[in-house]
Amino acid sequence: MIYILIIMLTSCENKQNESESKEEIVAPENAVELTDAQLKNSEIKTGKLERRSISSLLKVNGKIEVPPQNMVSVSVPMGGYLKSTKLQAGMHIRKGEIIATIEDQQYIQLQQDYLTAKAHYSSIENEYLRQKELNQNKASSDKVFQNAQAEYQSQKVLVKSLSEKLKLIGLNPTILNENNISRAINIRSTIDGFVSRVNVNIGKYVTPTDVLFELVNPADIHLQLTVFEKDLDKISIGQKIFAYNNTNPDKKYICEILLIGKDIAPDRSVQVQSHFENYDKSLVPGMYMNADIEVSTNNAFVIPNDGLVRFEGKQFVFTESENKKYEMQEVTTQNTENGFTQITFADSTNMINKNFVIQGAYTLLMKMKNTEEEE
Repeated sequence: MIYILIIMLTSCENKQNESESKEEIVAPENAVELTDAQLKNSEIKTGKLERRSISSLLKVNGKIEVPPQNMVSVSVPMGGYLKSTKLQAGMHIRKGEIIATIEDQQYIQLQQDYLTAKAHYSSIENEYLRQKELNQNKASSDKVFQNAQAEYQSQKVLVKSLSEKLKLIGLNPTILNENNISRAINIRSTIDGFVSRVNVNIGKYVTPTDVLFELVNPADIHLQLTVFEKDLDKISIGQKIFAYNNTNPDKKYICEILLIGKDIAPDRSVQVQSHFENYDKSLVPGMYMNADIEVSTNNAFVIPNDGLVRFEGKQFVFTESENKKYEMQEVTTQNTENGFTQITFADSTNMINKNFVIQGAYTLLMKMKNTEEEE
């Protein structure tokens, strides 16, 4: 009986020792150990974390605009019927180019009134000069001279005002005579640029308040961006911007910040003006665009991208705990530039003194997960 009891106690003790031995060799779930052969074939490299100035992107949006002096609304000073135009939205135009022809009988009447007033002016001027000479010689009364002078001044004003009206509708009074009176006038472009809108058609009667065409000079076209107050300290004049639209986000347009507004809107935003490095004709006023502004972050901890692994939706790095032993640490990633990614730790204590896997991190992840499956 005693012999049986000894055997049972010995068996229990052996089982307990085996259990304790197994518990001692179980590695943490986030750790992995390599053999000499595995390490030799893995091309794993370790090193210290670096501090680098790495750029981040501030994402904003805005709209393409042009200053008021570069937008022209074309109208006519005197109403008439649109006789002809070849303009279409998007067409390029040159300064001085005829963009439309308008005709109306009132143009004929204006030219007639001018030529008639000019003819009367010549005779009235001669009479005024004659009366002036007579008055100086005491051969006529002052009253007769004053009447001649008043009529002369009145006719002079009439001729001048009619002359300005002719210039207003694009007719040159100095070359106008009875042989070249016209019922039509030409409308010319006052800028180099393109047509943004056509509001009329042939035969339509237009008044001075109607806008026939809208023209744009793209020389000072710019991207007006909205930046919120909390981000103002991240931007400065001269900063580069990469703009793009939703229809073709891969095509980037390089811009540069020229002006930063001083007025803060109720939504705590500020208007920032940027100019395109190379203007593209496909960019038109009113078009909405997105933009990325490069912002520098100084002295951030970075690790080569080969030292990062993604697992179950989270980002991890490996630290070297002992020779050939590595532990997986969760990190928060931020900006990536030139093969390096900025990282932060929940607990950064002593992290700067540790060795990190900077190449071959996925090899360790695969080894660690395979080991777990085998167990």
